[in-house]
Amino acid sequence: MTLRLHHQTGYTYKGGATASYNEARMQPQSNPDQTVQHTKVDVSPNPWTMSWTDYWGTLVTSFEVHERHPELLVDATSTVTVDRRPAESLHLSWDEMADSDVRDTWLEVLGVTPRVAPGPDFDKVLSEIRRPAAAPGDFVAQVVDRLRQEVEYLQGRTTVQSRAAEAWVGRAGVCQDMAHLTIGALRSYGIPARYVSGYMLPVADAEIGSTHVGETHAWVQWWDGAWVPLDPTRGLPPDDTYVEVGVGRDYKDVVPLSGIFTGSPGSTMFTQVEITRLA
Repeated sequence: MTLRLHHQTGYTYKGGATASYNEARMQPQSNPDQTVQHTKVDVSPNPWTMSWTDYWGTLVTSFEVHERHPELLVDATSTVTVDRRPAESLHLSWDEMADSDVRDTWLEVLGVTPRVAPGPDFDKVLSEIRRPAAAPGDFVAQVVDRLRQEVEYLQGRTTVQSRAAEAWVGRAGVCQDMAHLTIGALRSYGIPARYVSGYMLPVADAEIGSTHVGETHAWVQWWDGAWVPLDPTRGLPPDDTYVEVGVGRDYKDVVPLSGIFTGSPGSTMFTQVEITRLA
C-alpha cells in the first residue's frame, strides 16, 4: 500500500512570538517494512533549519525563527510504500527473557518511568495476569486484552502530559495512554518494550485515490528475540495502513513538535492530518 501523508501543525501565539526554537519529528524513514519515496518539512515563517537523526534513530528537523511572528506553521509531506512482514518472534521463555544479555542490551527500555508506571491498582491486576502466564507472549496478550476490556477509547479525558496510571484510574484514554499502559506493564515484568509514533490510515479498505482525515497514532514494540509490533488500542499487530515515524522510551522521545518561544505568554497548538491512498 502506498500512502501520501500531509501533516500540518504549529502554534498561534497569544501575544506574538519574538523568536521560537523547535524540533519536529514528523518524517518517516525507510526500514524493512516501509520504503519512503519522498519526505519534506516546510516551516513558515522561513527559519534556520538543520536535520539530524536522534539517539533512537528518528529523523529530526530543528529550526529557529528569529523574527516576530504571530503563528508558526509546520507542513510535513511524505509518500511511503508499506509492505509489512510477519513479525519474527522467537517465543522466549521467562528464563530466557530474564537472561543477563537481554537485560544488558535493552536496559534503556526496561525502566519503569513515572510516565509509564502502572500504579498500585493496575499492579494488582498485572499480578493476577502474570501467575498463569506460561510465557512472556501469553502475558503480553492477556495484558492487552484486559486493557481493551477496561479502558475506553475516549478523547478529551487525558492529555499528552497524562501518565499511564491516570488513564487506568479513569478507565479512559487514547492510543498514547494505551501504549504507555502496555509498556509499563511489560517492563514491570522484565519485558523490554518501546513506544512507537507514526500515522494510521483510519479506513482499512480505502479506495485508491481517496483522501481521509487521518491521525497521528501510537503503538508498541516488545522484545521476543526480535521486536514484535503490537497496537494495544486495536489489539492487533500493525498492518499496511500504519506508517512508523520513530521509537523511544515513551511519548516524550518522539513528540511530533516541541519547542520554546520568547514573547508574551500563551499559545494554542493546532494540528491536522490527511492521508491519501495512492496504491
